[in-house]
Amino acid sequence: MTLSDILAHLDLSAAGDAPFGLSVGHVSLTVHAPEPLRARLIAYFGETITAPGGGAPVHLLEGQSLPQEPDWIDWQREGGKSGRKDAVCDLGAARLIRKVRSGVTVVQAPGVAIALGALADNESTVINFINTQVLNACLRQGWQLAHAAAVTDGARTLAISGLSGGGKSTSILRMMDLPGTQFLSNDRVLIQGGPARALGIPKHPRINPGTILGNPRLHGMLSEARKAELRALPPADLWELEEKYDLIVPEVYGSGRMRLYGPLTDFWVLNWSHDSDQQTRVTPVTLADRPDLLSAIMKSPGPFYQHASGAFEPNGNSPDPAPYIEALNGVRVCEVSGRIDFDAIAAAGKALFHA
Repeated sequence: MTLSDILAHLDLSAAGDAPFGLSVGHVSLTVHAPEPLRARLIAYFGETITAPGGGAPVHLLEGQSLPQEPDWIDWQREGGKSGRKDAVCDLGAARLIRKVRSGVTVVQAPGVAIALGALADNESTVINFINTQVLNACLRQGWQLAHAAAVTDGARTLAISGLSGGGKSTSILRMMDLPGTQFLSNDRVLIQGGPARALGIPKHPRINPGTILGNPRLHGMLSEARKAELRALPPADLWELEEKYDLIVPEVYGSGRMRLYGPLTDFWVLNWSHDSDQQTRVTPVTLADRPDLLSAIMKSPGPFYQHASGAFEPNGNSPDPAPYIEALNGVRVCEVSGRIDFDAIAAAGKALFHA
C-alpha cells in the first residue's frame, strides 16, 4: 500500500465544498469538513475562524477507512505514561497514525493531512489533529514545543509547566481571574527566542473536577449532585481523578479573553507537593543548572511531526534541551516549590501582572 493507493481510494469530496479557514498567529489552515461536524468545529474555534484562502489543507472524512490495514507499530509514550495511545506505519514520505482508543486514522505527508473514521464521535481527537498541523508548521520554522499553560496581558506572558496533573491548568485559570489577562494556552505553548515569544493553539482547557471545585467561577460546570459526590472524596483521590470537562473560555470569561500570541517574559515550573510542610515559594532558577525542571518543560512533537528534511519524528525520540535553553534566554524562569497552595500562586501572579 502506498500513499497514491490511499489517495485514490479516499473520496476527498465527501468533506464538503464549504471549507473554513483557521488563523493562528502566522499559520493558516483550510479545513474541509462535512456537516454537522463542520458547524461544531466553527463554534469551537470561534475567534480564530477566517474565510478560507490558501492555508494548508486539512480533510476530515467521516466514516471512511484505509484500503487495507497496515502493520501497525506502537508509538512509545513519554516517561511516566502507560497504555497504548498511538500506533504508526511509515510509507516512505507518508506516515499513517492510528489513535488506538477511538480508531481514528490519520494520513500525514507533505501537503496532506487527512483524518478518517468516526470523527463526529471523537470531536476532541479531531480538534487535536487540526491543532497538530499548526504545531507542525511552527516546529519546522524553529519553534520549540513546551508542555505548558499560559496567560498574557499583551506586554507580559506567564507560562506554567509541571508534570501531568501537577496543577498547571488550575494555576493558569486562577491567573484568568486577574483583570487584563487573556488565555493563551492550556497545555501546549510554542516558544521561540530573539526576543522570546510564545504562541498558543486554539484549544480550550480540558479540566478535571478538582480544578472546577477549587474555583467558584467554574462551579456551574457541575451539577449540585456531582459536586456533593466529589466533595465527599478524600483530597488525594480528588486530585488523581481523571474526568475531563471542556471549559469554553468565552462562555466562562466572556469575549476577548483569548489571545494566542505574546512576548514570553516569565516561565514557572511547578515542583510542589501536597506532602510538603513548607510555604509555597516562587524562586528564580537557571535552567542550565536544573535539568530536572527543564524535563517538565520539554515536549516531544509526537508521531504527527514531519521535519523540514522530510523525515518523520523517530519513535522513542527525546527532545534536545539545547534549543529550549536558547529559546528561553532572557525569560525569568522560576521554580514553584513547597506545598500546593493555589491561593499563594494566585497572589504571586497578581504581583507579577500588576507590579
